Amino acid sequence: MVGDALLDRDVTGRAERLAPDAPVPVVDDCGETTRPGGAALTAYLAARDGRDVTLIAAVGDDPASRELKRLLEPWVTLIPLPLTGPLPEKTRVLAGDRPVARLDRGDGRARAATDAAREALRAAPAVLVSDYGRGTADRLRDALAARPPLVWDPHPRGGPPVPGTRLVTPAEKEAHALAPADGTARRNLHAAAHSAAALVRHWRVAAVAVTLGARGALLSYGEHPLLVPAATAHHGDSCGAGDRFAATAAGLLADGVLVGEAVEGAVAAATGFVGAGGAGALPRADAPASPPDDDPFALAARIRSAHGTVVAAGGCFDLLHAGHVGLLQAARGLGDCLVVCVNSDASVRRRKGTGRPVNPLADRVRVLRALACVDAVAVFDEDTPERLLGDLRPDVWVKGGDYAAADLPEASLLEEWGGQAVLLPYLAGRSSTRILSRATEGLR
Repeated sequence: MVGDALLDRDVTGRAERLAPDAPVPVVDDCGETTRPGGAALTAYLAARDGRDVTLIAAVGDDPASRELKRLLEPWVTLIPLPLTGPLPEKTRVLAGDRPVARLDRGDGRARAATDAAREALRAAPAVLVSDYGRGTADRLRDALAARPPLVWDPHPRGGPPVPGTRLVTPAEKEAHALAPADGTARRNLHAAAHSAAALVRHWRVAAVAVTLGARGALLSYGEHPLLVPAATAHHGDSCGAGDRFAATAAGLLADGVLVGEAVEGAVAAATGFVGAGGAGALPRADAPASPPDDDPFALAARIRSAHGTVVAAGGCFDLLHAGHVGLLQAARGLGDCLVVCVNSDASVRRRKGTGRPVNPLADRVRVLRALACVDAVAVFDEDTPERLLGDLRPDVWVKGGDYAAADLPEASLLEEWGGQAVLLPYLAGRSSTRILSRATEGLR
């Protein structure tokens, strides 16, 4: 990780009146929290994902630098560059969850590169640049040019990404500011596509993904763009969403996925990040790493601890159809989360015979996770999900109405912890077997 570190501070209170001398809110009972900011936030997010992160950033010995080093120490290996002036700080004043003012101070910039930083770049298996326009990337431009990064998150006050960078991730406003002017002031999808294509050519990079907030991201390789929409729109605190996007995209590219898949994953991660409260809702630096958001057991434990209702539904879900979707939507309405228990390929074969499943497990799981009503997916290899349910212990277990109560051996198991098995009706005439039969008949 190469970039400009900041210290972010939130001063949060409640606002119930206006000041007598000006029409501005009076924020009372304030509490203060600090967290890594800028490139340090991107590094912190990647480290909390379980990745081994080294951050090259300009950090000094001023109070803000010392606080930042304290926050990063359990998570990130820091290779400091010399800093001119104090570390930049950004302080938000919030009334409840609504920002009412921001105070910036500190004009520190990276003064020079170091041999330790260059050596770390040469040895790194993957490189992400998070440029906040304060000189770190510029000081190491020669080393970065020799080793083009996987991802470059640019800033209008920073330099251009080095040629050969695999993915550049400007926000929509940044893309329009950075792209060669085309004489238009439009801010729509066409303009974003034009800016992205122009930047691919101008910067000589492999791809540009313009982040569009609640609309997702637009990915361009220089020609016809790919729009990756956000599955849901959250209107909460978006602070840090761009850092979450860049950290996820870089991690996935380092894992070997294609650029399009990395952007899809990054959109999903940034959307979930905003929905969870953004940077302001990050756990304290001394809190342990959280399990992945789609870990079904961690999800169930979290919902139970908040006195919520855990719902689980099961099946093969080989060819997802309207009956499945209706069942899962109804099941989600019964509680506070829905975990789908899906048969492994071997389990489906034993139940349905040779030739099934039509879709392998990875594809079935991916489709299920894409449904807004599904919070997590768990896989079982046995003929029935009893062992999985014993570990998950849902409050409600849902099956489709083509079962009878006598066909649910899970029902008595649920009673052991006070759970309830329920049947929900399927849409008439919808089933994977019937769909396959119609398709086969059509081929004949």
